[in-house]
Amino acid sequence: MKKFLLFDNDGVLVETENWYFEANVKALAQIDIELTFETYMEIMARGGTAWEVAKKQNVSDSIIKEQREQRDIYYREFISTKDIEIDGVLDTLENLKKDYKMGIVTTSRRVDFDLIHNNRDIMKFMDFSLCVEEYPRAKPYADPYLAGMKKFNALREECLVIEDSQRGLSSAVNAEIQCAIVENEFTRTHDFSKATYKIEKFSDLPELLKSL
Repeated sequence: MKKFLLFDNDGVLVETENWYFEANVKALAQIDIELTFETYMEIMARGGTAWEVAKKQNVSDSIIKEQREQRDIYYREFISTKDIEIDGVLDTLENLKKDYKMGIVTTSRRVDFDLIHNNRDIMKFMDFSLCVEEYPRAKPYADPYLAGMKKFNALREECLVIEDSQRGLSSAVNAEIQCAIVENEFTRTHDFSKATYKIEKFSDLPELLKSL
């Protein structure tokens, strides 16, 4: 029986992934480098970085550092001004809180995560959040979800990971925790063949859990 839910953040609870992509595109374009959606999806699926594209074109580390900082500025602007709500998330979490303990496990930086959630109600349903600074290795390594499981002092079979990306799924698989993939148009090209479950939208989660 599942008792603990470990949620990815970006693309599952808030629609931010496309804006992170756009921030990378904008910052790279300033140094005349094109980042295509197809290239970004391949990089994202395996847990790489968009700045591989710049390194391949022999851009110096100092310029990459400057442009990554600019990317972060663009991203914070986007998540502060764009509509990133996902329909049904709050109602679904309200429904789930009666029966499950819940936490967020994300590869986002704490500064960005807090900016996203400071004026939202999602965190009131969560027991904790873990950001990229708070475990040894990021997704697709097992570390993030193992850290989440440890926070709950839970057994693997008591947990379910909810993800929307191949990198996140790989992290759950490497941690040997079952994973439900929420369909997301942004990551539809990813390989989800190792997912335990798949749902069309976040609000389908309670019905899935009833069947487990």
